Amino acid sequence: MELDTPLTSPAAQGGRRSQLWKRFKKQKVLHAFVGLGMIFLLVFSYTPMFGILMAFKDYSISNGIQGIFTSEWVGLRYFDEFIHDYQFATIVRNTLVLSFLKVIFAFPAPILLAIMLNEVKNMAFKRFVQTISYLPHFISWVVVVGVSYAFLSADVGMVNRALVEAGLIDKPLNILTSPDYFWGLAVGSAIWKEMGWWTIIFLAAITGINPSLYEAAEIDGAGRLARIRYITLPGMKGTIVVVLVLTIGSILGGGLVGSNFEQAYLFGNSINNPTSEIVQTYAFKVGLSDGRFSYAAAIDLIQSVISVVLIFSSNFIAKRVSGSSLF
Repeated sequence: MELDTPLTSPAAQGGRRSQLWKRFKKQKVLHAFVGLGMIFLLVFSYTPMFGILMAFKDYSISNGIQGIFTSEWVGLRYFDEFIHDYQFATIVRNTLVLSFLKVIFAFPAPILLAIMLNEVKNMAFKRFVQTISYLPHFISWVVVVGVSYAFLSADVGMVNRALVEAGLIDKPLNILTSPDYFWGLAVGSAIWKEMGWWTIIFLAAITGINPSLYEAAEIDGAGRLARIRYITLPGMKGTIVVVLVLTIGSILGGGLVGSNFEQAYLFGNSINNPTSEIVQTYAFKVGLSDGRFSYAAAIDLIQSVISVVLIFSSNFIAKRVSGSSLF
């Protein structure tokens, strides 16, 4: 015969339920917001995942939504077709090179800007620089491309005009059309657009560092560079690791500054195609232009699987190396 313990007795369980219900009613507004967020994720993030089935089926848009479930299974046929596509090597190379260049050059940029702004003592100038630096984040890539055309075009670009008139170059540079300039154009414009926005995150991390550490270091004779090295950077370590893990996980999409697709699609053309064609633009073109939705879904699924692997791998490495991780 089993006896009810104080923790498992009906009275104790009823008391816990009553406390939980009281706490729930006290936090009902917060729960409502959480519930709305969960519904949003369910409708717009999880429900569309049924479309992954298209990658394994011979889907036609004429069959409608039900065709996702009723079309004929073809297994890994579209995955094999993409891997053996004559453009496969070029597309994968362009995607990886562009993504890694952004990590190498774009990831340190907001960290350096945050450190420099933290060292500025004139608050008015500091706020001015910070505002100017993050405003480009709110400009769409369509506008950025238009601005780039006005500055860098070989015909009417102000930069080319100034360089030619100054005698630094003999003829205008085809920055917007030449394959040789595309990667630099994409990385440079991405840094300009997003650096200031991510600087806010790192400035917040610096703000959380105890000011007494700087005062003690200054009394001990530590210079500005020494304080940055031994106080500021270690204090930012947790934030840097989290952002780095997220960046590596989304590296195929552009990482920290994102929008590989928008840049490649808007800056890309038939002339710089050898370096501007990436996985996302290729999937978009074959999916919408050619109507091969199953083939495009297979391509995007490959990219998504690689991104998930990168997230867990980078998180594992970061945890082993620095002791900090995302999860």
